[in-house]
Amino acid sequence: MARTPIWKSITETLEREIGEGLYPAGDKLPTEADLSLRFGVNRHTVRRALADMAERGLVHARRGAGVFVEAGPTDYPIGRRVRFHQNIRATGGLPAKRVIRVETRPARHSEADDLSLSPGDPVVIYEGVSLSKNLPVAHFESAFPHARLPGIAKTLGDITSVTAALAANGVADYLRTETRLTAERATATQALHLKMTEGDPLLRSVSVSVTPDGAPIERGSTWFAGDRVRLLFAHD
Repeated sequence: MARTPIWKSITETLEREIGEGLYPAGDKLPTEADLSLRFGVNRHTVRRALADMAERGLVHARRGAGVFVEAGPTDYPIGRRVRFHQNIRATGGLPAKRVIRVETRPARHSEADDLSLSPGDPVVIYEGVSLSKNLPVAHFESAFPHARLPGIAKTLGDITSVTAALAANGVADYLRTETRLTAERATATQALHLKMTEGDPLLRSVSVSVTPDGAPIERGSTWFAGDRVRLLFAHD
């Protein structure tokens, strides 16, 4: 069994402590000398751990002052009316999305089941990365039934908000009927998108949204960065 590199073990410990509130946003981390003493390693190993955290936007260094915590985990409510932009704004963040692709393809069996389609029916795929304060917090992939939303692909090419895109296509309101959560490890591609390390923990959410009259209009898969998002289950 492969051993975890010491520097990675240090990052996991510090990230967990940041997530637990031991080092709030803006706080200074212990010095390299103190961390070296604590973990029983040399400064080069500590420096490697801090550099990895800085690359992923968790901390930043100030010349001559030390290393400071950039931000704590973003609270993200999960409920029947989940709206990404509203959720992020409510926590004081600046929501944004980076679109990876919008394309039409045949539905997978899982997508067809959740959207009440036949396997192979066309679905519009919307894939991208969600950001808060310019930090990637999630990788998402949504599937929309093409027959029910024939103009959604064109709209998503101009509008990044799913809520606004659905509204432009005649869906003024929608509800999440179910959410399935599983723990996964970041693939190499996901790690690149989310500025993580391959194998880092992700929390995957698979949800189905319907119109008020019950017609399925979106199957969404979202992979949340485990150290940047704290999921809160809202009681609607």
